[in-house]
Amino acid sequence: MTSEQHLAPLRMPDRLFAELAAGGGSAAAVAFLERAERARRLLLLRTLLGHLDDLSTPLTPVPEAWRVLKEAAEKSPEPVERLLLAPATGGWISHMLRRVHGTASGPPLWAEAGHLSALALSAALHAGTEAALDVPLTGGRLHLPGLGMVQLPEVAGDLTVGRATTAGGELTVTGPGRTTGSVAVTCRPLTPRADTGTWLPLRTLTHPRPGGGAPLSVVLEDLDPYRDLDDHLPPARLDEDEAREWQRLFGEAVRILARPGPPGPGRVDPGMIRAIVPFGRTSVSPPALPFVQVSASSGDSFGGMLIVRPASALALAETLVHELQHSKLAALLHLFPLLEDDRAERYYAPWRTDPRHLTGLLHGAYAFTGVAGFWRDRLAGAEGETAERAAYFFALRRLQSRLAVRTLLASGRLTLPGRALVSGLARTLDGWLREPVPSAALARARTAAALHRTEWRLRNVDPAAEQPSDGPLFRPDRTPWPDDRTQAFAIRPAAPRTADEHLAAGDAAAALTAYADRLARDPAEPHALAGWIVARAALEPGRTARRMLARPERLQPLPRG
Repeated sequence: MTSEQHLAPLRMPDRLFAELAAGGGSAAAVAFLERAERARRLLLLRTLLGHLDDLSTPLTPVPEAWRVLKEAAEKSPEPVERLLLAPATGGWISHMLRRVHGTASGPPLWAEAGHLSALALSAALHAGTEAALDVPLTGGRLHLPGLGMVQLPEVAGDLTVGRATTAGGELTVTGPGRTTGSVAVTCRPLTPRADTGTWLPLRTLTHPRPGGGAPLSVVLEDLDPYRDLDDHLPPARLDEDEAREWQRLFGEAVRILARPGPPGPGRVDPGMIRAIVPFGRTSVSPPALPFVQVSASSGDSFGGMLIVRPASALALAETLVHELQHSKLAALLHLFPLLEDDRAERYYAPWRTDPRHLTGLLHGAYAFTGVAGFWRDRLAGAEGETAERAAYFFALRRLQSRLAVRTLLASGRLTLPGRALVSGLARTLDGWLREPVPSAALARARTAAALHRTEWRLRNVDPAAEQPSDGPLFRPDRTPWPDDRTQAFAIRPAAPRTADEHLAAGDAAAALTAYADRLARDPAEPHALAGWIVARAALEPGRTARRMLARPERLQPLPRG
């Protein structure tokens, strides 16, 4: 791979676009997206190198580091290609382009540009070529993308310049010592070994493929400084117990996803995942929640995802589907102008507590269509609480996704390919909305959806302002709020005690009384007020109820019972 190679024009066949527009995508469709992302990555890299060619640096100049990398690529193209197309490398390239344009910050620019030398060293090790490069050491650390991290002991200073050499698969890193002239570490990064203190190998998650062949391998990235969505990060090494727990959950999640059948929304090949970044915890204590608290992905890092580890393999499998949907849509957005977005955050997204811009709403609609398909697949053959939970989330996510799709179609801001994509989602969801779901789960899903929208408007929308045609005006004092009900309504409470539990159990009258008691103490409390409105609408359906649900923030006077 070189930055100068010719990139042929990409033209997506209509049938592949149609598959992706339905919310799914065959192996051929995903492979096309990956080729497109490769082309984009190379174009961005070429642009970045042009900005860095004349950078003043105490390290090896960028053109020389690039020469070393190209030499390795000519000898061993496949491993070097994997290095340059890794999610974290995409994060570094895009972060650096933001740096040179003044829209991002970080360590000194020369130090961040030195990451190219680290890439070149990894490439040289894979290819068995010789290299000698001056590299940045952060706290005595040198990260080698795709391999691991060297930690020099007793290095003077937080950011210093070291020397790294490769020969015959061996790496030697030398840096300024704190008490002596210099310190050095020699290792063989391609030789599998456990942590040694001075060498921390890259971790991977593995699982046998159903049809045999080489096992599935996904990077568990806890070292790369560009594993986050933007900011330069220090390593956050998982302890051995936490790493084992990730392996256990990943293996179970892959088995959950390995459901036979044609490709469609919610059915993904885990082989599409390039890296998982564990976020927010490095040990098994305290115990993880059963569901994923936070997950995220970036269009700059195709196939990568950041996840707070849950305690449940089912929750991890759902999140893998969710984040892979984001990767697919991000790749489509790189190929097609799907919408004209002024980035104004004024749209209701049924899975968020804050207003969203149109691109964010499109991402959510695409991701949660995949999630709805995931839960639809779980319904087949499920029993007991598993079936109850699957029915609830299928009913909830198809309803919420269809609402977002309706907003997108009515926005007047979709391009022709954008309208084709969103119309494909609409056809998928409309078909699913006709599929039967157990009545109790369907009722809880509809109630949870109504509660979320009602509380969102109470907390976000200015009740004193007239609503303009392009969306509501928002409260200046709005703050983030916890969406507790989406998970809580998944299972019908056996012995309801709280107002929410009575409503989840289908007893709107008991819920109304309990909400009224809370509102007597605090008449404007949004959580209780949202519950009161939804419970009242369930007991007294009609025009008044519809008005309350449509504009709950305008409810005057506040209810007393």
